[in-house]
Amino acid sequence: MSEVKLAAEVRKSFGKGAARSIRRENKVPAVVYGHGSEPVHVTLPGHELLLALRTPNVLLSLDIDGKNELAIPKAVQRDAIKGYLVHVDLLLVKRGEKVTVEVPVETEGDLAPGSFLVENVLSTLTVEAEATHIPTSFTVSIEGLEAGASIHAKDVELPKGTTLAIDPEAVVIQILAAQAEEPAAEGAEGDEAAEA
Repeated sequence: MSEVKLAAEVRKSFGKGAARSIRRENKVPAVVYGHGSEPVHVTLPGHELLLALRTPNVLLSLDIDGKNELAIPKAVQRDAIKGYLVHVDLLLVKRGEKVTVEVPVETEGDLAPGSFLVENVLSTLTVEAEATHIPTSFTVSIEGLEAGASIHAKDVELPKGTTLAIDPEAVVIQILAAQAEEPAAEGAEGDEAAEA
């Protein structure tokens, strides 16, 4: 996992008006908290932060008043219509520290021949990992699976140092048989009318 370096400016003004003003400058208001320290309200560069957040659980290296801090995104608020970043909560982490995060699950491979559907019961897995080695995603093979097959959390291969933080028996993916639609009985009433 790579670190993304961002320059953070400490904020002195708060409220909706101040936040709007920050966003007009293509910056994003954020709060950094954790490790029992007082929350620090900062402003981050909008475009760089948007690019960084494309990676799930990205590790951010923040320069706050000359002090370097590591943080991961805890909550990201976006505008519901336009999608721009409204506010970000960042959690301070330290090298070697374990954190609990949700990591996306992806599938690869083809199902067995036939009419089968893949149901992603869990789109993410909650795991505990070292803050500087958080996996970006887990890939699960569905190659050759048929209806009735399921993949549990315990079946997902985790990198060294990463452990499950959910029930190992939790179903992550299951394979279902596609339901065929019954043909509609269209002409039954029309035929009777034609005969009369």
